[in-house]
Amino acid sequence: MAKVVIVGAGPTGAALALLLAQRGIDVTLVEAARNFRRTFRGEGLMPSGLAALDQMGLLGLVETVPHQALTAWEYLLEGRRMFQAPEPFQSGTLPCTLVSQPALLEALVEQARRHPQFKWISGTAVNALLREGNRISGVQLADGRTLNADLVIGADGRNSLVRQQASLEMKTLSHSIDLLWFKLADSSCLPPENIFYAIVHGRQTMGLFRSAEGSLQLAWALHDDDPTDWKNTDWPQKIAAASPTWLAQHLLKHAQEIERPLLLSVVVGRCPQWSVPGLLILGDAAHPMSPIRAQGINMALRDVIVAANHLVPLLQNAVNPDVLDQVLPQVQAEREPEIIRAQTLQNEELAQGDRLRHSPLLRAIVKSTLPLSGPMIRTSWLRRQRQLRQGVTEVRLQV
Repeated sequence: MAKVVIVGAGPTGAALALLLAQRGIDVTLVEAARNFRRTFRGEGLMPSGLAALDQMGLLGLVETVPHQALTAWEYLLEGRRMFQAPEPFQSGTLPCTLVSQPALLEALVEQARRHPQFKWISGTAVNALLREGNRISGVQLADGRTLNADLVIGADGRNSLVRQQASLEMKTLSHSIDLLWFKLADSSCLPPENIFYAIVHGRQTMGLFRSAEGSLQLAWALHDDDPTDWKNTDWPQKIAAASPTWLAQHLLKHAQEIERPLLLSVVVGRCPQWSVPGLLILGDAAHPMSPIRAQGINMALRDVIVAANHLVPLLQNAVNPDVLDQVLPQVQAEREPEIIRAQTLQNEELAQGDRLRHSPLLRAIVKSTLPLSGPMIRTSWLRRQRQLRQGVTEVRLQV
């Protein structure tokens, strides 16, 4: 019987472990954290991610955890609406849905634990990879235990220890923003319908929405050319100054209740090589994504489907290490075109915003001509969104 060790119980690791356990494959999922309650986890499931869960038979799981479907996207310039686009964009597709990722991960692991082939180790980090000759043969845990495996899968995120231990290079792509993430329990200033607001005010940009669990979430972009000392800034006042009146009043009223901001360094990159003999990396470990349009969790779930298609037929039978190692690069070959395209689209989205941010004249022209320019900007924006929402390539679970 083949043995698989998956390192990291994020969306990639938890979903893949469940698929393998359901198909009778001996899989151990190792997670360094004792629980899933990190300060920040991506929440946005695009139609592509929802379709991936549907193919895995897991779409119903979303209904059992805190979630909120978006009803629209709205862009505001200097307090005026540029355009609004309702969700979903196309008939017959599911709307973008915000989901509590910790609750979803807990539900995935709970499903996996129903299968005798699944083993769960939490609160223990992986310290090192084990090797036999030139092949990865398992992992060593921080408590000294060793886990032997026919295949190790690194799903341990953008700072992947597995990737580093396997000497797999990660090429960082240029980026020009980090994010400060604010949370406020009281979201009563937002309308009953769940709208994602993108706000441009002068050279400042931010995103605002109601989370799956009901709190107000605000992401403030910290650009490279922004001299702000974010640790010593009166953020309620600064954000309020760049906000429409209804938001400014709410933030100032609840200034003492806004949680201390979390700095998210935006790292975007790709590994030229996702595998070595006995090991495969997936998700953010192989291709960390920009937060624009919440691609991380959606690309991860699509990675899972492609990996399962290639690996399950081999892992269900007597394992031939040479054959297994030859298949690993095929996962990358199938997934890489979509990853490259999605990162390109994310960069185009960022560049579009930068043009508006850097040009007071352009902002003034757009603002003064909104009855004409708004629909044109909306059309251009919608065109860019289609592939970011639906995916670039067809991904179908076949095992």
